Amino acid sequence: MVDLFFQLLIAVLIGCFFGIITGLTPGVHVNLVAMLLASLSGYFLGFTSPIVLCTFIVALAVTHTFLDAIPSIFLGAPDADMALNVLPGHRMLLQGMGYEAVKLTVVGSLMALIFTVIAFPFVLPFLPMVYSFLQPYIGYILIVVVIYMILKEKGLNEKFWGFVVFMLSGVLGLIVLNWQNLEQPLFPLLSGLFGISTLLLSLSENVVLPKQRITEIVKVEKNKTFRAVAGAVVFGSLAALFPGLGSAQAAIIAMQVVGEIGMYGFIILIGGMNTVNFTFSLATLYSLQKARNGAIVAVLEIIKSIDMNGLVAFTGAALLAGGIATFLTLGISRVFANFMNRLNYKMLALGVIAFIVALTVYFSGFVGLLILIISTSVGLVAPLTNVKRSLSMGCLLLPVILYFVI
Repeated sequence: MVDLFFQLLIAVLIGCFFGIITGLTPGVHVNLVAMLLASLSGYFLGFTSPIVLCTFIVALAVTHTFLDAIPSIFLGAPDADMALNVLPGHRMLLQGMGYEAVKLTVVGSLMALIFTVIAFPFVLPFLPMVYSFLQPYIGYILIVVVIYMILKEKGLNEKFWGFVVFMLSGVLGLIVLNWQNLEQPLFPLLSGLFGISTLLLSLSENVVLPKQRITEIVKVEKNKTFRAVAGAVVFGSLAALFPGLGSAQAAIIAMQVVGEIGMYGFIILIGGMNTVNFTFSLATLYSLQKARNGAIVAVLEIIKSIDMNGLVAFTGAALLAGGIATFLTLGISRVFANFMNRLNYKMLALGVIAFIVALTVYFSGFVGLLILIISTSVGLVAPLTNVKRSLSMGCLLLPVILYFVI
């Protein structure tokens, strides 16, 4: 038993290390590493146990959900779960508050992780019933949310352009996600809609990056923090429960439900959403024996099924990895903040754009480059017509709506 404990502890530490790599490297997703490990599990099982391998995957995935805020905020290179965070995160970066923005995501991730684990004993018995009850209505709930988002735009002209932005991005998402044999389709799609388009606007306005400070001055009202974390826990759990519903789509619903929580509260919400999505998928695996993301698919391939002992072990690994990832994320973000102080913003933005273009060509070829150009053009429509850029999440919302409704 003692030997197994130390093996699990080492698995968590190694998982945290690899989570740093996947979290900080745009385009390298935790699912890729997890599935690679699953394919090589026959070799690793020669000298360790399935639960140790799966603990490594859990720690890797949880750490990734903390660290991936750093490239999203400092570089504007988002993955699917952090795309919405680029906008307020970049705004805080341009105010010299990049470190504070990352810290807010860490607050969301850690608090949401803790409350999600606390909720496990109370929700596990009801998951099959909740799944059966809500599953037929998810698509229609998303339709209502999208209509509400469009109607919230100020004037008739903005409502029209809000609809246009949603449909343009939605049709683009349908085309890209159904493109045959296209590797990493989300990277050029989301990098264009939210990353490069944001950087181009900053360049056009001749933005000067202020000195990045490392302070503790950001304060969020307790009520807004509570609503942000509660929204992350509830709707992140729904994302883990239903196939096709990701963190970004669930965040759109949460934004309409939790009310006005301000920019800081929004960043807490997005940070927590991603972590809850993965953590609650452990509960989904236990209750429904269904995998809802690539990392959990890898876990299921290795251990075939999960019992209460496995759930307790993985939950403990998630909490430990979350604690370690908190210190890792804050420490690494300090390094990024100090590094940003030495850079010219224009050269940084051009360098990031060139980096995203190079990664796109590497992962997705010249088809990916075409998608990147088109998605960047679509991503510019919302800010140029003065509508909310969250409507560009139509690229993921419309395909999910059609998945559930048709």
